[in-house]
Amino acid sequence: MRTITFALLLPALLLAPVASAQDGPSGRQASAHFQRGVALYGEADYRAALVEFKRAYAIAPNVGVLYNVGETQFQLQDYAGALTTFERFVADSPPGDSHRTEVETNLEVLRARVGHVAITTAPTGAEVTIDDQPAGRTPIDHVLLVSIGRRRVVATMAGRPSVTRYVDVAAGDNLTVTLSLPAPDAAPVSTVRTGLPSTPSELPPPSHAGATWRTIGWGTSGLLAAGAVTFGVLATRESSTLAAERATYPASSNTLDHEASLTRNYSILADTLTGGALLVGGITILSTLMSRSGVPTHGGNGAPRLVLGPASARIEGAF
Repeated sequence: MRTITFALLLPALLLAPVASAQDGPSGRQASAHFQRGVALYGEADYRAALVEFKRAYAIAPNVGVLYNVGETQFQLQDYAGALTTFERFVADSPPGDSHRTEVETNLEVLRARVGHVAITTAPTGAEVTIDDQPAGRTPIDHVLLVSIGRRRVVATMAGRPSVTRYVDVAAGDNLTVTLSLPAPDAAPVSTVRTGLPSTPSELPPPSHAGATWRTIGWGTSGLLAAGAVTFGVLATRESSTLAAERATYPASSNTLDHEASLTRNYSILADTLTGGALLVGGITILSTLMSRSGVPTHGGNGAPRLVLGPASARIEGAF
């Protein structure tokens, strides 16, 4: 690599006057890019130097600049690129060129550092890049020269997801890589689902009728509980009155019977309303938990309803 680095200095000195001697602004522009490439190469900024040398060659083609391009590619370990550039140099340079022997030696080294890859895609018509460098559109009717090592092959096509494949290439390999591009994203198809949904995101919206009945259930539970408390207080007060009457002497039997009857009736009503409040509250809690867990409750004719009897209260319906 030391030979390659120093070999660049001589053509830089030789070619600068040649580029400057060209007539017109294009010659001066090519010379400016060339000199900038020489400075960047001396700073070991090889990627930037390669851009400048290629720009100079594009403006004013010259085999000496082509030599600098190949040397810079060699420094970047772009063996396939350097091999292609040096082969062009040998084809374009005169037989007595001072760098011809050196380039031919480099060609022997580079031919042992490349492989060949044939790339196909399904379907055809995909743009292919290798290490982010364009390689062509399929079908590609020739094998591609690539540097040894791990290569990144990407196939892209409008309307389809791109496909990336990493390929390990050894010296002298002849590989075939086939890339299958997925079909375009299909439009969503509506389907009919039966049975219970399998995920929470697919649960049906809560029934408005069920929510209404749960509201009624909470209200009914509150009223029954309030009634139970009221009649419990009345039963307690009448029980105290009954106890006071029994302690009075002489006590009237009619009064005692009346107070005992009120105490008993109030107690029965308090117990009945308490049971009703517990029953309605329990069913409402169960219905609320079922609705939050996604288990549907029946509405319509199966909706729960409160049935009150002379001395009972019950809930009829289905949840």
